[in-house]
Amino acid sequence: MWLLPLSVPLLGLLALLARQRGILAAGRGALNRVLRWARGPACPRRTHAFVFSQCTHGRADSVLETFDLYAETHHTLELGRVRGVELDEVVVRAAPRRVLELGLGCGYSAVRTLRLLPPGGRLLAVEADPLSAELGEELVLVAGFKNHQFEVLTCSSAEAIAGLRRPLHGDQGEEEGGLDLVLMDHDPQHYLPDLRALEGWGLLRPGGCLVLMVFRGHDSVVRQEVLEHVGSRPQSYSSSVRSGRGGMMEVQYREETISLMSSGDVIG
Repeated sequence: MWLLPLSVPLLGLLALLARQRGILAAGRGALNRVLRWARGPACPRRTHAFVFSQCTHGRADSVLETFDLYAETHHTLELGRVRGVELDEVVVRAAPRRVLELGLGCGYSAVRTLRLLPPGGRLLAVEADPLSAELGEELVLVAGFKNHQFEVLTCSSAEAIAGLRRPLHGDQGEEEGGLDLVLMDHDPQHYLPDLRALEGWGLLRPGGCLVLMVFRGHDSVVRQEVLEHVGSRPQSYSSSVRSGRGGMMEVQYREETISLMSSGDVIG
């Protein structure tokens, strides 16, 4: 009983400290938003320079933490921590051996994916902007990954997809299985045409390929077009489409048989 009088002021002190922490956290959040606004649009060069100079080279987790630190006070085109954690969950669940990433950016999502691939897994990243492709590839190497684990193509997504058929087949032409995971984080206007092209070229693994699309706010029309396409092909896609908390949408491809299109039928 004698502890009761002492506990009242102690509880009051704890409540005060909690409020102060909440105020400080809210203040830091507001300051970070002001700093992002004042520093203007995302800049690949500045992102690369910060991460390259501040991270511990050879450590993927340090590279990701430095990306996230930069994103607190700067605009960035990278996935960010919330979407990044969701991407981790997808990669772990899919356990892919062959991954196609459309939209490398500065390499954040590539690093997140590569660190979770099983032995022998490989990632092919496509980036249309030459500067971003160069900077992103360098940061993937800084994270400790080797050239045999990933490749960066500097071209449009349509060009990359059209040229992918040969690498996905063996030297004698035997089928090696296709892609297990496709991450689309490039221009959303290309999501549906690229999905159709991947289908047509037989690049999506028939037994189950997960296509993960990133939506960043004003892409509701594209999202609806994708949903309508998937819904019109129940023989090819799982009936359930998952939408994540970070604006990411999962589409599961499960067609049993695939026929390749002729070159004249490729959708660009």
